[in-house]
Amino acid sequence: MEPSLFLTCFFAYVMGMIVFGWRMSRRKQTGDTFLLGGRALPFFLTLGTTVATMVGTGSSMGAVGKGYANGWTGSLYGIGGTIGILLTAWLFAPVRKHRFMTMAEELSSNTGANRAVSNIVGIFSYLACVGWLGLHILGGGKYLVFVTGIDPFWAKTYIALGFGIYAMIGGYLAVVWTDSAQAIVLFAGFLVIAFFSFQAVGGWSGLQEVNAILAAKPNAPSTLTLISLTVVIAVGVLGNPCFRQRIYSGKTIPEIRKAFVISGILYLGFAVLPAIIGMAAYKNFPNLANADLAFPKMATDMLPVAGGIVILLAGLSATMSSASSDAVAGVTTLVRDLYKLVFGRMPQAGRVVLISRIALGLTTGFALGMALVADNVIGYIKVMIPLFISGMCVCGILGRLWKRYNAAGAIASLLGACATSASVMLVPEWEAYWEGEPVIPSILIATAAGVFVSLLTSPEKLSREEALALLAKERETMED
Repeated sequence: MEPSLFLTCFFAYVMGMIVFGWRMSRRKQTGDTFLLGGRALPFFLTLGTTVATMVGTGSSMGAVGKGYANGWTGSLYGIGGTIGILLTAWLFAPVRKHRFMTMAEELSSNTGANRAVSNIVGIFSYLACVGWLGLHILGGGKYLVFVTGIDPFWAKTYIALGFGIYAMIGGYLAVVWTDSAQAIVLFAGFLVIAFFSFQAVGGWSGLQEVNAILAAKPNAPSTLTLISLTVVIAVGVLGNPCFRQRIYSGKTIPEIRKAFVISGILYLGFAVLPAIIGMAAYKNFPNLANADLAFPKMATDMLPVAGGIVILLAGLSATMSSASSDAVAGVTTLVRDLYKLVFGRMPQAGRVVLISRIALGLTTGFALGMALVADNVIGYIKVMIPLFISGMCVCGILGRLWKRYNAAGAIASLLGACATSASVMLVPEWEAYWEGEPVIPSILIATAAGVFVSLLTSPEKLSREEALALLAKERETMED
C-alpha cells in the first residue's frame, strides 16, 4: 500500500470526524455539557459510545496479537470485558441518581465524603485515564508506523492530535457522537477482516490446526496466566473512570443498564474475531517481529488496497474512539477533583469550559509523552490496571455492597492494591510465582485490607445521605 495514499485517507477521515463532532455539539457549551453532555444522553448514544470504548486498542492490537501468539487465548480479552461491563451495569448503574461527576465523588460518598479518599481516588483516576490514553496513542502510532513507515514520534503525535482536536472543540458530546459513528466503522471493519481471515486460515479446521501448533509451543500460557488475563480486563472495566462517566452522563438508569447489557452481548459475540484474525495472521506470516502488528499486517497484505484502507481506518477508529473517551474522563477528574486538591476550591462555573479545554491539551500531551517511551500493548495493560485501577474496583464494590466500609478501609484498599502490584513487579521471587501477573494478588490484598481495617476502626460519623448532600452542595458551585 502506498504510504502517501493511506496518510491522505487517514487525515481526511480525521477531518471528517472533527467536522462531524463539531456539528453534533455546536450548541452553547456549559461546564456540565462539555464534561458530561448535560447528563441526558439518550440510549443510542450511550450504547454507541460504550461499544466504541470497549472495542479499543486492546481489542484491535492486544487481543489480535494474543491470538497470533496463543490462539484462542485472544478471545479472553472479550470474555473479560463482557464480565466487566455486565457487572458494572448491575452494580453501578443505580448511582446515576446521585448526579456524580467522577469516581472520586462516588467512592468518597460511601465513606462519609472523606477528603483523603476523594484525593487518592482522584489521583489514581487521573493516572489511570492518562495510562489508558497513552495506550491508545501507542497502539494507533504502531498502525501508522507499520503502514506508512513514518517516524514513530510523528505517528503518535498525529494520533494524539486526531482525537484531541475534536474533543477540545466539542467536549463530551463530540466524543460520544464520533464514538457512535466510529462504532459502526470498526464493527463493520472487524467483521470483514474476520471473514477474509477465516477463509485465509482454511476455515474451522485450519483454526484448530494453528491453535494446536501455538498450544504446543514451550511459551504457551499457563492456567494462572489465562485467569489473570481475564480478570485484569474485567477489573479494567469495573474500575475504569471512563465507563463510570457513561453512567453519570446517561439519561435514565434503565436506559444505561440496557445499553451496557447490549454492549456486553455484542462484545461477547465480538470476542472470537481477534483470535481468528490473529491465528490467520500466524498461518500466513509466522515470523512477525511484533505480534501487535498482526492486525495491520492482515489488512495490508491480504486485502485489496481499498479494502485494506477501510480495515485500517476501522482499527484506528477503535483506537481514537477509546482515546477520546479516556481523555474527557481524565479531564473531568482533573477539573472536578484535582483542581480543588491544588487550589483549595472548585473552579468558577463560567471558567469550567476554558479550564477543561486547556486541561485536555495538557492531558493529551502527558499521555503522548508516556506513549513515546512504551512499546507493548498487553504489557502496558497488565502493569497499569493492577497499579491504579484494581484498588478502585475493590473500593467501589465494597462501598456499594457493605455499609460498614469506612474511609480507613477504603484507603487501605487503594494503597494496598497499589503497593501489592508494585511489589509483585519489583520482587523477582514474587513476580516468578505470579508469572508477572499482579492483578489477582492486588485484588485479594485490597479486599482483605479494606475489610480488616474497616472492622478495626470506627464507622463514619456522616451517614451516606449526609455525605451525598455535602458532595452535591460542593458540586453546585461549578454548575451553571
